[in-house]
Amino acid sequence: MDDRPALTITVNGIQHRLSVDPRSMLAETLRDDLGLTGTKRGCDRGECGACTVLVYGRRVLSCLTLSLLADGAEVTTAEGLAPEGELHPVQRAFLENDAFQCGFCTPGQVVSAATCIAEGHAGSEDEIREWMSGNICRCGAYPQIVSAVRKAATEVVR
Repeated sequence: MDDRPALTITVNGIQHRLSVDPRSMLAETLRDDLGLTGTKRGCDRGECGACTVLVYGRRVLSCLTLSLLADGAEVTTAEGLAPEGELHPVQRAFLENDAFQCGFCTPGQVVSAATCIAEGHAGSEDEIREWMSGNICRCGAYPQIVSAVRKAATEVVR
């Protein structure tokens, strides 16, 4: 018998019920239990932002969030930003502006950028840099990322 606690979580619009180790982090549950590998585990210390997901529409570092704290929550990952078969304007802008190199940070950057725009924090390059500062790009694609966010902000209706 599995004596691990049960977790009910809605991820990208699909409800899941699973048993999790009480010590597991949301990033692990998303990647290992649900197979959503867009969420990256970069530093496991909340410093890089590669694991950024949305919980009830707010940015969360999933490497620092216990899975059980998301019980009953609505979670959106990079895979869930746009309807199937389409790209979110931020995803499209990242492609068009070459806003990634290795791609490791890209899912967290995209989730954070979409939220930055939705929150109304994409009015200037300085504002974008400030509100995206929790997401590190080890390759240094910051100018392209800022350009992508600026472009996507013109297409997204809040």
